Amino acid sequence: MLDLAVRGIFWVTRAKDNMAYDVVGTMPESNDSKILRDEIIQLRDPNKAAPELMRRVVALVEVDGEEREMVFLTNNLTWSPRSVADLYRCRWEIEVFFKQIKQTLQLADFLGHSANAVRWQVWTALLVYLLLRYLSYVANWGHSFTRLFTILRAVLWAKLDLPGLLDCYGTAKSKFRNLAQPDQAYFPGFR
Repeated sequence: MLDLAVRGIFWVTRAKDNMAYDVVGTMPESNDSKILRDEIIQLRDPNKAAPELMRRVVALVEVDGEEREMVFLTNNLTWSPRSVADLYRCRWEIEVFFKQIKQTLQLADFLGHSANAVRWQVWTALLVYLLLRYLSYVANWGHSFTRLFTILRAVLWAKLDLPGLLDCYGTAKSKFRNLAQPDQAYFPGFR
């Protein structure tokens, strides 16, 4: 974090529960009822490489439909406390997106080692992800994205009617998650 601050880069992260710090000052009170505290702090541990002063924002954030208290740290002392919480939320959504792409599209191991090879593989994975998301939308897919990807990977090289396959599999029209029936265990025309 210190290296980023020295280079003039602003960051937002979550604070650990056991972080030892001293409150050096407080920021002006916010009109936002979701902001509980907004403080200027200094870490107590001299061995930790951190900026001289940091900002500690305690906010109520909605997670999975319920509000939870979260503590954020930043090296930017001028942003509004709501911006600090929103930036972390946006950062978290990006991390979840890349985790889903990495797990679903199996992007953990790269086929090439050059920067260009990695770039091509990432762009290809993003394109596949986008096309499958579109397919799940137009087919009114009622199941998980991973399940759709697994079905399509199983029949990738077979010449099949994709909407027909999804209808036959019994999941494209459903609004709820059913398990496949025994007669749906095999793909039509695929032996």
